Amino acid sequence: MSLENHAEFKLSITKALGDQLAAALDDLTPAPLTSENIQALRPLPGVYQLYKDDDLVYVGKADKSLPQRIEKHFRKISGRRNISLVEMSFTCLYVDEDFGAVAPERLLINKHRGQGEVPWNYNGFGNNDPGKRRDTTEVDAGHFDRQYPIDLEYSFSNPIASDLFESAEATLAELLAATKAALPYVFRYEAAKAFEDIRIQLPTSRLTADEALRMISEHSPSPWQVTALPGYVIMYGKTEDYPSGMRYYRAGEAVDA
Repeated sequence: MSLENHAEFKLSITKALGDQLAAALDDLTPAPLTSENIQALRPLPGVYQLYKDDDLVYVGKADKSLPQRIEKHFRKISGRRNISLVEMSFTCLYVDEDFGAVAPERLLINKHRGQGEVPWNYNGFGNNDPGKRRDTTEVDAGHFDRQYPIDLEYSFSNPIASDLFESAEATLAELLAATKAALPYVFRYEAAKAFEDIRIQLPTSRLTADEALRMISEHSPSPWQVTALPGYVIMYGKTEDYPSGMRYYRAGEAVDA
């Protein structure tokens, strides 16, 4: 009779950490994604989870400040169609800085991915400006930007732009900068020295994104064009059609693709 006196044992510390993180988050009650709830957080690093209609859709991390990171998502969602902030909620954990080396959000993603959760981690939700090379690509039907395109009826309420829009006049360069700051999505444009000499009479009322982009286009010299893509807006000194273009602004006129 032979007896085995040896065997293999594999210890997965990372899996254990992931399980503990998930369990700690599961013990929390999701809070509505509101400015008040975000501002109540301490400016510390950590991990967080976003829920849409109580379904887990995204896992992320904040290397420095949880409220700062979550606020970016709040702002992004506020400027999208087919989705409302009232559908969204979040949970979060403060995590020690020396824990960052093991990528805690990756541990959570790996755990939830096998259960068919965290779809927004793989459909472009967390992306910032994708860069000029992506302007000419076709946005897939499953991409976040295609499911929840930018809202061109978004009304300016950002205090960064309030001083300008209370003025009676501004240069095109100033209007571009203020619009970029006010929009809750990327507005990438090519600067031109001539924009500093073009004066524009501003309305006394607040502007929607569409109205601001029409005004910018109206006062831009030919062949400058403003293009609204599913996830962001671009402006360059040429007239061009884009595979995923939603609306073009040319000489003050809006043309839907």
